[in-house]
Amino acid sequence: MNINEKLATIQTKFKSKKSRYNSFGKYNFRSAEDILEATKPYLLELGVSVTISEELIANEAFPIIESIATISDGENAIQAKAIVGVDLQQKGMQMPQKFGSASSYGKKYALGNLFLIDDTQDADHGKAEKAKPKLEGQALVKAKEFLKAGGSLDAIKGKYDIPAATLKTL
Repeated sequence: MNINEKLATIQTKFKSKKSRYNSFGKYNFRSAEDILEATKPYLLELGVSVTISEELIANEAFPIIESIATISDGENAIQAKAIVGVDLQQKGMQMPQKFGSASSYGKKYALGNLFLIDDTQDADHGKAEKAKPKLEGQALVKAKEFLKAGGSLDAIKGKYDIPAATLKTL
């Protein structure tokens, strides 16, 4: 099996859950560490290694870091890159944290590019979906008034979790 076939094997079998939660932005995400952990079972099986290197490639207006993820079988290698800027104006962070944050982001996206991780909108990407409140108590009283005034049941269903027994009373 050549390096392309080995990489394709990982790309098609790879699974990494978004096990981390950003409470400020209210979304789930995966880190570079999560991605690397998910690739470990394939390394010995396929006889490959994965490395990440970084280089400061510009420092004019603001620092720019290039992260390079490499998969190698000892003879051949395939690389994927990600380029990130360091936000020097980021509030609430010391300088090492600003670089560390950019570094983590670059590593994650270089690995995502290498392993073709699709980070588009899915069930656990973007804003975390909040559970709908149950339609009960004062909310139920208001919902009945809303319906009497000509409101739609679909609008209520969009906002509340309605138990079957309650739905019959509406």
